[in-house]
Amino acid sequence: MTQPFNRGDATYFFPLMQQTEERLGYRPRYGTFDAAFDAWYVYAYFYRENEPDFGFAAVPFSEKGNYKAKQRQFAPTGEPLCAAGFAMPLQFTYTDRTTCIVEHERGKYVCPLKSATPTRRVCPIHHANWTGQGCTAMMPISIGARLRYTLDRDSAEYKIIYRQRTAVERINSQAVALGIERPHLRNGQAITNQNTLIYLLINLRFLQRLREGRPEDE
Repeated sequence: MTQPFNRGDATYFFPLMQQTEERLGYRPRYGTFDAAFDAWYVYAYFYRENEPDFGFAAVPFSEKGNYKAKQRQFAPTGEPLCAAGFAMPLQFTYTDRTTCIVEHERGKYVCPLKSATPTRRVCPIHHANWTGQGCTAMMPISIGARLRYTLDRDSAEYKIIYRQRTAVERINSQAVALGIERPHLRNGQAITNQNTLIYLLINLRFLQRLREGRPEDE
């Protein structure tokens, strides 16, 4: 699959996984990607609602302009927690068709003290947002959004899966050496054909190493 440079890496995710499923005959339990694939739908793809030992997507967390979001915590029922540790109720949802490559349900979570029946309670930590509408959070309501924040990236299991990305980087290095980054061709179809030949050559080299019993990283 070849696209122009103005298409982000994550736009390859669903076509890639569709091809992977066709070749394997099943949906893989694990996947490892770089930070460009740090999106809720990537984590949601590997989630299995009725399987307690489901796999996960080993993807580094991308700050994306919100340095505090990485510390976001969630209640057992799924709502995000405010800075004071209270579950933030969902005020409303809407269909988002513009901020993501996937049309999805997005929600606004609001301060539980401000949204409840008016009382004399005040924010116990005197948060700066308290004088206004209190803390709010806009995010997808998909389980994938919660998994993105709660994935334990320091765990041994995560590190074992993510370490497999070294194979990807070796393939990327071979593709760059074969000219995939700067094609000197005049149209998209010619570039697509060249990329296909590059992929075929990389696979043929791999098969040759297997048959000769050589290490994969040679």
